[in-house]
Amino acid sequence: MGTLTHFDENGKAVMVDVTDKKETQRTATAAGRITVNQEVYDAIEAGTIKKGDVLGVAATAGIMGAKKTAELIPMCHILPLSGCRIKFDKVPEERAIYAYCTVKCTGRTGVEMEALTGAATALLTIYDMCKALDKTMKIGEISLLRKEGGKSGRIENEPVHNPPFEI
Repeated sequence: MGTLTHFDENGKAVMVDVTDKKETQRTATAAGRITVNQEVYDAIEAGTIKKGDVLGVAATAGIMGAKKTAELIPMCHILPLSGCRIKFDKVPEERAIYAYCTVKCTGRTGVEMEALTGAATALLTIYDMCKALDKTMKIGEISLLRKEGGKSGRIENEPVHNPPFEI
């Protein structure tokens, strides 16, 4: 098991110094899901939620969330993201929507937190836009699916769901 790098020799929280790390191309993909009641699922499918295009707004919010990660997570570095994409997979038999966020940059530290924040923000936006119709929605299973770049290279975790598109 690796060592925790966000603490100094006295146990105080610090931002990791990445000055001497080599810049590499870095990519990370994270996913999560929200389950909703049948009324909400049908309304999202039909595009009849009064607040507007739920998945369109959620995709924009997810990108914004990824870009603002360093403002939300205290020890995250501000990263110059070169790409961020949000995709959704609707699964009617589960009344679920899976959100996938892929983030890219060239830098000295990874973009895992940005991908996780992007996926979570997209799901929270779906919740916000639909909460008038469903107080029982559940958000969960947010996890890192893949990361590439840096010293540890490529890491893949088992997805909780296999979408019908490339992630």
